Amino acid sequence: MPKRRTFLDPVLLARLRRKSRFTALKARLRTRLQAMQSAGTGRAPKNDVKANGDHELVVASYNVHKCIGIDGRFDPARIASVIAELGADVVAIQEADKRFGRRSGLLDIKTLEREAGLTLIQTSEETDGHGWHGNALFLRRGEVRDMRRLALPSAEPRGALVVDLELPAGPLRLVAAHLGLLRRSRRWQVRSILDAIEQGPRVPILLVGDLNEWRPGSKSSLLELKPVFGPLSQNHFSFPSYFPFIALDRVIGSPGLVTAMQVHDSALAKVASDHLPLKATIDIAAALREMRGLDDLVLNEVGS
Repeated sequence: MPKRRTFLDPVLLARLRRKSRFTALKARLRTRLQAMQSAGTGRAPKNDVKANGDHELVVASYNVHKCIGIDGRFDPARIASVIAELGADVVAIQEADKRFGRRSGLLDIKTLEREAGLTLIQTSEETDGHGWHGNALFLRRGEVRDMRRLALPSAEPRGALVVDLELPAGPLRLVAAHLGLLRRSRRWQVRSILDAIEQGPRVPILLVGDLNEWRPGSKSSLLELKPVFGPLSQNHFSFPSYFPFIALDRVIGSPGLVTAMQVHDSALAKVASDHLPLKATIDIAAALREMRGLDDLVLNEVGS
């Protein structure tokens, strides 16, 4: 007798596939939880990221969730304490202002100056604002040579800052951004940023912020950044803060610029916001050498 063919109901088949994907996700989460438990909880952050000499700086990115912690408490002083833990020379903050209505600032500026030694760069168009579309910048030492506000294309209010800095270690073009939730919007926003960073003198470039992209490989909305910045790391999980398994926050630099990177996962950082801070060591002199080497290579190719 011929074998009887069995046809699965399409709705049932879709449910089975969703269940399979959910099972795989649970397995990944379980593995990560076991690794965290074996390493211990509430541990102090590692000290891998630190400036080694005057030629290096520590840069950090932190989405402060409007200073509201996972306990539901609005506490700008707690956010300031986490930022002080970072020991960073330059800090980019996302969600530093109220989102709707008058975009007044939410950060504790005086505590940040006192505890972290950081000064707010004036980027807001509001007298009481702290940032541009929630993007705020703090600096320990150095000067601002130029500052541009970008209104990024999106169905929701999004923006980025392009700031040319003269730092003790050399010149740097810093882009601080908070990209949108929709992949199509993020692609448009990446193109706007790429157009903006081509303007001005040629210097090392650092892109920092909450880029809201969790998809790896060909599905990522950040692929157009690769020709400028090279490989895009997704190994630093910063969200959600209490159980991080998604790399939404990024520090991406010109070739040779970023030398080390680390998620800051202190006990305080795990409750102060729904994101953990991401910090990195940068070497501006090394990036400038890379740029000169590339220029020499191009000149040799043209001349041959």
